[in-house]
Amino acid sequence: MSNLKSLKFTAVPKVENNPALNRRRTLIERLEEQKLLIDNPAYTRIVQSWTKKDGDKVLVEKRLKLHPWWRIDENGVIILFVKHGWKRIEFEKGKAGIVVGAKDKLPGVIDTLIGAIRAGELDPILEQAKTARPAPKKKAA
Repeated sequence: MSNLKSLKFTAVPKVENNPALNRRRTLIERLEEQKLLIDNPAYTRIVQSWTKKDGDKVLVEKRLKLHPWWRIDENGVIILFVKHGWKRIEFEKGKAGIVVGAKDKLPGVIDTLIGAIRAGELDPILEQAKTARPAPKKKAA
């Protein structure tokens, strides 16, 4: 018992589910992947999932292709957009794109966005952009 007396005990804090922090974390992860995609156009995300094979559960790694979140307009200017789920986030009414200019400025703009997300500046926009899953339709018998 002398070993236990040397330890200091406390209550374990509860794990809180904060949807705003989860949205921030997910969006930052996706923007970091876009930075990797700038340097390596063949970059793929690796996702692990469990599947049943011959009656046993097996951990399988899948490679997911990433699509760039930027386009080049007719003038040769790069336009960056941010996606939340399947939708593009509109920063202003009808304006979902960020003018970047040249491709070498793209990582800096992404870093600026990550800083804004960490500071909580995009929380109201992300709250509006969250996708509500529609209720499943019931089939007629």
